[in-house]
Amino acid sequence: MLSVSNLTYRVGGRTILEDCNVNIMDGWKVGVVGANGAGKSTLFKLIAGDLHPDNGHISLNERQTFGMVRQDIPVTDTPIIDIVIHAHEELSELLKAAETETDPYKIGDIHMRLAELDAYSATSRAAILLTGLGFRDDQLQAPFNALSGGWRMRVALAAALFVQPDVLLLDEPTNHLDLEAIMWLEEYLANYPHTLLVISHDRELLNICADHIVHVENQEVTLYTGNYDTFERERAERLAHQQAQFEKQQAQRAHMQAFVDRFRAKASKARQAQSRIKALEKMDLVDAVIAGRSLRFSFPQPEELSSPLIAMRGVDVGYTEGKPILRRVSHNIDMDDRIALMGANGNGKSTLIKLIAGKLGAMDGDIVRSGKLRIGYFSQHQTEELDVTSTPYLEMYRLIEKKTGNVKESVVRAKLGQFHFSKDLADNTIASLSGGEKARLLFALMSFDAPHILLLDEPTNHLDIDARQGLINALNGYDGAVIIVSHDPGMVERVADRLWLVHDGEVKNFDGDLADYRRFVIQQRRERRSKERARQKEEETAPAEKPAQNVNISALRKRVEKAEKEIEKMTASKEKLEADMASPGFFNDSARASAAQKEHAAVSEKLAAAEALWLEDQALLEEHNLRKA
Repeated sequence: MLSVSNLTYRVGGRTILEDCNVNIMDGWKVGVVGANGAGKSTLFKLIAGDLHPDNGHISLNERQTFGMVRQDIPVTDTPIIDIVIHAHEELSELLKAAETETDPYKIGDIHMRLAELDAYSATSRAAILLTGLGFRDDQLQAPFNALSGGWRMRVALAAALFVQPDVLLLDEPTNHLDLEAIMWLEEYLANYPHTLLVISHDRELLNICADHIVHVENQEVTLYTGNYDTFERERAERLAHQQAQFEKQQAQRAHMQAFVDRFRAKASKARQAQSRIKALEKMDLVDAVIAGRSLRFSFPQPEELSSPLIAMRGVDVGYTEGKPILRRVSHNIDMDDRIALMGANGNGKSTLIKLIAGKLGAMDGDIVRSGKLRIGYFSQHQTEELDVTSTPYLEMYRLIEKKTGNVKESVVRAKLGQFHFSKDLADNTIASLSGGEKARLLFALMSFDAPHILLLDEPTNHLDIDARQGLINALNGYDGAVIIVSHDPGMVERVADRLWLVHDGEVKNFDGDLADYRRFVIQQRRERRSKERARQKEEETAPAEKPAQNVNISALRKRVEKAEKEIEKMTASKEKLEADMASPGFFNDSARASAAQKEHAAVSEKLAAAEALWLEDQALLEEHNLRKA
């Protein structure tokens, strides 16, 4: 059992948590929720021992193991599957000892303990975790330092899951995952065999995985039994009861105070008046329910256009001439469409969004747009590109001035007001805004002219549960078309009524809902694993290959290292170019856009060639290492 008793924690004189008490029983799966800044991550750090309380204590059964996702994995060239396996420190030490120990008795003890830890299936278990989180089988031996930050976090999550501690803490585990990986993680965590505490803004994950909710609010923690929907219902009932009690008590106090005011000066009633004064002083006051800040906002409504707004016929699209990412795309977009783009990361969802937005042209085929069509485009990268020294008012003012040349302060304030920006908030610097407020500012900027289509590429990355619900309500009240890419299943389920599957270079209608898509993803994974097992079996039974030609191993290692550095540099250049190309107004400068596209094509070609050579040399090196072993 994890026990938190009378816990108080302060920072610089400000109280974050005060006199908190909660007991987490073994095997519970607990969702930890609350507004941004309420103290959820602080609570985790206190439990982990990274912070020390000012008062109270946290206790855990001393025989139980504890774990969370590491943020400090050394950036080495170790294969990612080995990073995951070696995260289990005892298993890693035993495997090393098994290779060097000479005492036969100790060797027996080591192998007995390895059997208890199921060491002989470690590689298979690590592979299942990594492929579940989105890695392909052919990537499992890739060096850790070749991965981007988001993929490194997936490895760190796989490592934490592989260890399977008795108490596992996960802080926003879905932040770097796509929808397919989240679906897998939901199923895995729902069946996690030990105690789990997870901070998440993903309502669906909390409904599937959690059997208890800890709510952090007003420096306190409150435990609820059930999943997130149950918590919301019970909390609403509790708040309604508290407000009713407050109103009843206030009426009672007002009645008693009126009696005191009327009769305290009369000798015949003085004793009764004094009695009521004492009763008022002793009354244990019920707090009024403080209404949370409303997160309602709305998108401006466009005038109706005849359908289709966009017609695509046999369109090829990509970044490198002759190498389209998507081929033969043929779809219409109508005024009343609500479409979610499905498919694993890297299949071309963002590319399709850029095509629809007009930020990428068609390499082949035809795309026809309505003459009066206006499009609002939200990209997950735009939050980082805001001018933090500016204010929401100035950004909206400049945008309207650029488009119309005529700006009134009242119009600017009204546009921002639709997205819950008061005058004070609109005049604050963007640097002082929270992640959710920056996202709402981008919603305001992208929809200021009442677009007919809203394109939303991962719009929920910086939103908490309440803000996500606010966005869902705003989209469901909007009269134009919505096309969304989101890793939030709740967002997809509540907004979209059509699914397009972006997979293997194609865009197809998916016949079914999100539940059907879950089953489709699970079936695909099973088939992929089945093919992989069949391939491994063939390799094991295949006749031994001829000995490889002698190679200069020292030179080969240097070549591999040099190639890895070049690949890392070219990947960074490619990602920067793509971020630039996705920025608002980039394609307005045709000369700049043309130069960037040519540079992107050249970098992509060099990167592909470098990766091919690296794979060849890496295969030779691994073959040499296997022969040596």
